[in-house]
Order: sequence, then structure tokens, then C-alpha cells
Amino acid sequence: MGVGIQVEKLNAWFGKTQALYDINMTVQANHATAVIGPSGCGKSTFVRCLNRMHETVPQATVQGSVRIGEMNVYNGTAAVDIRRRIGMVFQKPNPFPSMSVYDNVAAGLKLNGFSDRRRLDEIVERSLQNAALWDEVKDTMKKKSGASLSGGQQQRLCIARALAVEPEVVLMDEPCSALDPISTSKIEDLIFQLKERFTIVIVTHNMQQAARVAEFTGFFLLGKLIEFDKTEKIFTKPSDKRTEDYITGRFG
Repeated sequence: MGVGIQVEKLNAWFGKTQALYDINMTVQANHATAVIGPSGCGKSTFVRCLNRMHETVPQATVQGSVRIGEMNVYNGTAAVDIRRRIGMVFQKPNPFPSMSVYDNVAAGLKLNGFSDRRRLDEIVERSLQNAALWDEVKDTMKKKSGASLSGGQQQRLCIARALAVEPEVVLMDEPCSALDPISTSKIEDLIFQLKERFTIVIVTHNMQQAARVAEFTGFFLLGKLIEFDKTEKIFTKPSDKRTEDYITGRFG
């Protein structure tokens, strides 16, 4: 099952340049939360701080508190343990090109020392089913390279790979920006199904997508969280004029 995320006074820097300013947000378990805002506003930096990906950038630093359920992300927990509990799907599908579809999904499990073949088969099948890809690859998954799939299939393969290690949270950083409308629709349908078992945080440039898939939405601008509320309220009665200006297309 998914868990909630509590973010308090989160600040982030790239060297001396501050990217996030005092972000406070409560992400509800087993819901989808969208993060919207213009390019360069800190959306991707924010989600990368949730699973300690931000610190992999040279000279990048973070201050503040992030709690995933009972786990304190920045206080004594190993990054590898955090990333086991928080899956990540990136903007551009990134299957391992030299691996089969099967080995792509199993990669994280094998890395963690998992070797029971029957159990691996079960988890790979379940993960591909959860990612709505099983029917398309079940007959060729051990022979076919992950890189040979279509763009939309590759992205669902990356989702299956993230789900295989049984995380509680799945972060999605613009997962549909490189996809055609049909593939985008499949990913959005998938998000609805995944919410039953996982907590979803999705960064999106597409405001219609945020309105379709997320119960809660946060609007970022210049590294600050301007407004965070139920999605319906953000899109129909925002409290801040800057949110309204962005939603109605006056900027961004």
C-alpha cells in the first residue's frame, strides 16, 4: 500500500543557486498529486528531493525534512533504502538497451540479491500486468530487447521496472511528454489503477492531465510552492492570483 509524504521547510540548491524555497506539502497516501508550473520553476527538483536523486548532481544540496510514512529521508536512512521504497519514472523512457524486457523488469530485484527464479517470474509477470504491458510482451519478453519497444511501451516497461521492487510511492517526472496521445491515455488510465496500491506524485506541463488524474495539485513558481489544494479548487477557484494567471494561460 502507498504511504503519505510530509515535506517541511524543504530548500534545495545547485551550488550557490537556490532552486527551492521553504516547501511545505502533505501528500496523501494512495492518491495522485500533480505538480504543475512553468519551465524552470522547481517541479523536477522537488520530486528528485523526495528520493534523494537531487544529491547525485555535483554541488547540489538540500535542507529541510521529508518523511515517507515513518521514514525520515534526510536523517540517517541510506539512499538505497529510500529508493527501494520510492520508485521513479523519468520524462524520457530509459530501458536498459542491452537487456530483454524480462531482464529490464527484474534488474532491480537481481541487484538486491533476489535469485529465486520462480518468484522472479511471478513478480515480473505481476509488474508487467500492473503496467498494462503483459498482453503485448508475454510471448517475446525473454528474447525482445526493451529498447525495441515503441515509445509508449518503453515508458510502461519503465513503470513495470519501478513497480517490481514493490515501492510505496511512485514519482513520475513528466512521464507522457515524449508520448503520442494514445500512449498518453494508456499511462493516465494506468495511474488511476496504480493509486489503489501506491502513492503517486506526477510532474506535468499538461494542465488537462493534472485535472484528469490527480486529486491534489501543487502550483510551483520560481522555486516556491504558491498554492496546494484539491485539484478541482486549484482549477476552478484558486486562492492566489498567480495560480489563476497560470491556469488561464496568461503566462507560462
